Amino acid sequence: MTLPIVLLHGIRLSRTMWEPVVIRLGPTAFAPDLPGHGRRRGEVFTLEAATETAADAIDAAGGRALLAGLSLGGYTAIATAERYPEKVAGLVAMGCTARNRAMTLLYRAAAAVAGRFPRRADAVSAYAIRRALPRDVAESVLSGGVGCAVLPSAVAAITAHDQLAALRAYAGPVWLVNGDRDPFRADEREFLAACRDGRRVRLPHTGHVTTLADPDRLAGLLAEARHHAEAVTADTDGKQTGPSLSS
Repeated sequence: MTLPIVLLHGIRLSRTMWEPVVIRLGPTAFAPDLPGHGRRRGEVFTLEAATETAADAIDAAGGRALLAGLSLGGYTAIATAERYPEKVAGLVAMGCTARNRAMTLLYRAAAAVAGRFPRRADAVSAYAIRRALPRDVAESVLSGGVGCAVLPSAVAAITAHDQLAALRAYAGPVWLVNGDRDPFRADEREFLAACRDGRRVRLPHTGHVTTLADPDRLAGLLAEARHHAEAVTADTDGKQTGPSLSS
């Protein structure tokens, strides 16, 4: 049986962010809206509720899945693997290996401004996404709406969580995926060292948002990670086999 893939979206966006990738992966790929986003705008984002959303999506997909996320989705995926390790056959965490004080302060400041002026922040975000991504990808990303009002609660939840402890607690295979121009890769070596079974993947000529620019590349990366996670799951003796993504 093909291992399902559950995809968690970035901050202020929605499940539609993943539509170009879901189309390429086929019917075993799923993407829910996290609290405070998409069809759930108006809810307060908490990490507990977000991990429950991810776990519910995995249950709906069959009870065990490869879990992947970008940015907020990646941080949420790490927390989900910590909380529900039996449901997460493998973890692909993209654009979410920053936790140093400078990045945290910058992120909190941006969230505070966006929280005070959400409509303006929504317009700026939509403009930036359209500038950064191919037109068809950008329209898919934005079709679920932009909701910057969630930024303060989401940023507070993520910055309060110890991602390194979460990675240390999770025994399954982990892929840390970052664009080589993404500032959120700042602490990727520290994150990699925390993984029990981790590998690092760099996307050349790629920033944070532009990780989404090539759905074919992302779908291929996720399919390869799924193949490896399936091989690990199938090894009843616990000895990990199968291919590993190249870095």
